[in-house]
Amino acid sequence: MPRKLTQLVWLVVFCSAIFGISNLNAQDIPGRKAPSINMVDPGITTAIRGKAANIDLFFRISQGFHVNSNKPRSEYLIPTTLRLTAPTDIVIGVINYPAGVEKSFPFAPNDKMSVYGSQFVINFAIRPLASVMPGKYAVHGVLKYQACDDATCYPPKQIPVNFLIKVTKSTSEPQGRNPPQSPHVHR
Repeated sequence: MPRKLTQLVWLVVFCSAIFGISNLNAQDIPGRKAPSINMVDPGITTAIRGKAANIDLFFRISQGFHVNSNKPRSEYLIPTTLRLTAPTDIVIGVINYPAGVEKSFPFAPNDKMSVYGSQFVINFAIRPLASVMPGKYAVHGVLKYQACDDATCYPPKQIPVNFLIKVTKSTSEPQGRNPPQSPHVHR
């Protein structure tokens, strides 16, 4: 397929997704399911203050759909991104996205797209500073994505991402108690 024609195809796909050329939503078509992503509850991650803890967030994509990877192969495609906000003195490290699967689709059979299939995992480290008080802290964020099936790309969406971390003291930190008394009598 000539380069200009390929660019035109991508432009049409992009415009139809963004501007909604079709007045029908997936929900309006009987028997057609809307694309969605769900985050698997990660539970509570324990982090020792002053030390990094790794966190894996698992996401599931509804059957029959895929989402663009974090590094789609075309400038017209919208990448999957995660933005997180942590409480003061809790640092979020670099967010690591998985590599996408290279796949071609009927609307562009000669082009490969980088996508996530039925599930994917995003990994990062979180480090509470040494001054953080022990306790539970909420981390909030947003996962932005664009879902597609084999024929249509849907408008971009976002889902909330929320999880808890439990900050604890290190076992080597002084506990603030007096040392045990000597069994010897001092006179």
